Amino acid sequence: MSGARLELDGIGKSFRGLRAVHDVSFDVPAGAINALIGPNGAGKTTIFNMIAGVYRPDAGSVRLDGRQISGLRPDLVCDAGVGRTFQIVKPFKGLSVLENVTVGALHRRPRLGEARAYAADILMQLGLHDRRHQAAESLTLPDRKRLEVARALATEPKLLLLDEVMAGLRPTEIDVMVSFLQDLNRRTGLTILLIEHVMRAVMALASNIVVVSYGEKIAEGTPAEIARHQAVLDVYLGEPEPA
Repeated sequence: MSGARLELDGIGKSFRGLRAVHDVSFDVPAGAINALIGPNGAGKTTIFNMIAGVYRPDAGSVRLDGRQISGLRPDLVCDAGVGRTFQIVKPFKGLSVLENVTVGALHRRPRLGEARAYAADILMQLGLHDRRHQAAESLTLPDRKRLEVARALATEPKLLLLDEVMAGLRPTEIDVMVSFLQDLNRRTGLTILLIEHVMRAVMALASNIVVVSYGEKIAEGTPAEIARHQAVLDVYLGEPEPA
């Protein structure tokens, strides 16, 4: 890892006077898999939206490889190298699985044949190639989750933001997704920041975890440190069961 790929410096956001995020700072090193966790409503997706350009921060800055991207439109943030998934999975209706991913691939590969070939390769990696001609909206939830990851990867990001891609999956399906992300990170060095409530997956994937509550960062550290952090136990993980 060679320095910070993503830097958040004191970012904040309010909506009609309601403070959603306040003074949050953290870095994600290049090539790392890090996690952002916290209770529902803690501000996690708002932080993702400020990184991805959906919202302009009211305070602070977001930098990618040292370049400020806060305030840029989402398409320009994507140009800079940020890909993201969405918590609510909404594939393009009326398009096949392959066509959905090709739309993302066209962002950097404007020749349709090349984009389709690249999209097909991503679907192969995610185990969706045999469903490539199927209507995207007809996929099962696990397959739609994988399609969401495929669409983000097709934009060829330097930083991948994953928003609860394992929510609603069975344990065996979670294991498959964890293995895929670990292998992807090892093969490509892709930097990943994930929001996830499946703590088994977070502990297996993340080298560093940031915890937010009521819009503020309350802890940061390794999985082992976070599992013992009293403030995190109080607001999120809960007390361990007695032996």
